[in-house]
Amino acid sequence: MKLRFVLLLLLTAVACSPPPAPPAYGELDIPTIQRMMDQGELTSESLTDYYLRRIEAVDSGPEGLNSIIEINPEALRIARALDAERAGNESRGPMHGIPVVLKANIDTADQMDTTAGSIALLGHRPDNDAFLVSRLRDAGAVIIAKANLSEWANFRSTKSTSGWSSIGGQTRNAYDPLRNPCGSSSGSAVAVAANLASVAVGTETDGSIVCPSSANGIVGVKPSLGLVSRSGIIPIAHSQDTAGPMARTVMDAAILMNALVARDENDPMAAEFPSQAIDFAEGLTPESLDGARIGVIRNYNGVGEDLRVDAIFEQSIKRIGELGAEIIDNIELDTEGMRAAEYEVLLYEFKAGLNAYFENSGAPIRDLDALIEFNTRHADRAMPVFGQEILEQANAKGPLSDPAYLEALATSKRIARGAIDSALAAHKLDALVVPTLGPTGMIDHVNGDQWNGAYSAPFAAISGYASVTVPSGYVGGLPVGLSFVGGALSDHLLIRYAYAFEQATKVRRSPGLSLQ
Repeated sequence: MKLRFVLLLLLTAVACSPPPAPPAYGELDIPTIQRMMDQGELTSESLTDYYLRRIEAVDSGPEGLNSIIEINPEALRIARALDAERAGNESRGPMHGIPVVLKANIDTADQMDTTAGSIALLGHRPDNDAFLVSRLRDAGAVIIAKANLSEWANFRSTKSTSGWSSIGGQTRNAYDPLRNPCGSSSGSAVAVAANLASVAVGTETDGSIVCPSSANGIVGVKPSLGLVSRSGIIPIAHSQDTAGPMARTVMDAAILMNALVARDENDPMAAEFPSQAIDFAEGLTPESLDGARIGVIRNYNGVGEDLRVDAIFEQSIKRIGELGAEIIDNIELDTEGMRAAEYEVLLYEFKAGLNAYFENSGAPIRDLDALIEFNTRHADRAMPVFGQEILEQANAKGPLSDPAYLEALATSKRIARGAIDSALAAHKLDALVVPTLGPTGMIDHVNGDQWNGAYSAPFAAISGYASVTVPSGYVGGLPVGLSFVGGALSDHLLIRYAYAFEQATKVRRSPGLSLQ
């Protein structure tokens, strides 16, 4: 009788015990994932399912981060098919079976919309994948979801709030939900930081990869203009737009970069695409900074405004020197007049590029004029937080043959490239370093984005040169990034330098969300 009672207690305890916790796949990097998949310890389907469950747990609902605008209903099917390929010894490479989030301004010919966050494009499903999406599919990536963004890539209002769109609402910072996620690729950055996918693709015109990457404690690569195709991406400005990798580690960003970079004959920069192939994941060693000449930019935006950021910057410079780099300090870039000229360029190119996209993609809006009219008619849904004065300013511009545009384009490029090129040449530098961004401010739907401290994205964005941001420290629990900036097609060098810094410092820490 006593034995039966003990057995009954044991069975009751087993029946009432909670289910085992799901495996903590979130912080795994791509090389580890590939090893586990090759050894049969993990499948793409189980990893994809983990991320989908995690999106439901920490991203959805009124208290969630709100970084994902739409789930791919085919994600698990795609993952299963890729697992079957692997079982047949048909791995496509390092991205095989890896879940990827795309910014919602990137075309996909599937069951997801491409909207740039605007309700005016609800239901817009292009007939063709963007060139980079085709590259990802060919590489075996699982497109798991699309990320929320600042509507129209943050080119709608001078009082906009980063991470807000009329479809997706407000994305929240992964480290503090009351804080600004920064930049138009905010959803992509938050999704990576919060472990909702292995990696993500963002886009940048003027800081929209590096800014949210810095604010959310991840690695962001802003590629040299033209390395990553812009075909099938809702544009702002063809002279500055690029897509790029966002990841938790430099190695993961480099692996994703390899999948994204390819010559696209339909991209205006195709003629300038390098003839020699580059493996961005090759040569990443902890010794990569040894012998490099690194210049320290001292006249970045907000210098001296936040002594905590300055202290992190000084410690980063010291560490780079300890890794064998020769530090050349007190570099100042002369960029007077650059931003005003750039803004003119953006207004002209936005109108021309957006009208062309609408015409060629089958979008439900015919042109910028119609978009403005749509937003006005649906102001309660489209503009409850901020207006569309930038759209109106762009719509007032003429064609790209206007002398005012041509002069502004020449001026902005001359100043931006001249500043970087002259600094590199004068001091025989391999790269420049500068804080990416100070600790992000509060979400503010009344006054819009408010920034304090460093902000250095324009140096590389306007020139079209590469930059890589990597976590360098924390201020009050909020991440601060360090940017490596170089000259034309210096992407592979900057990635190597960022890798060496990352491996030596190991700064990044998870936001501390549940189900890590």
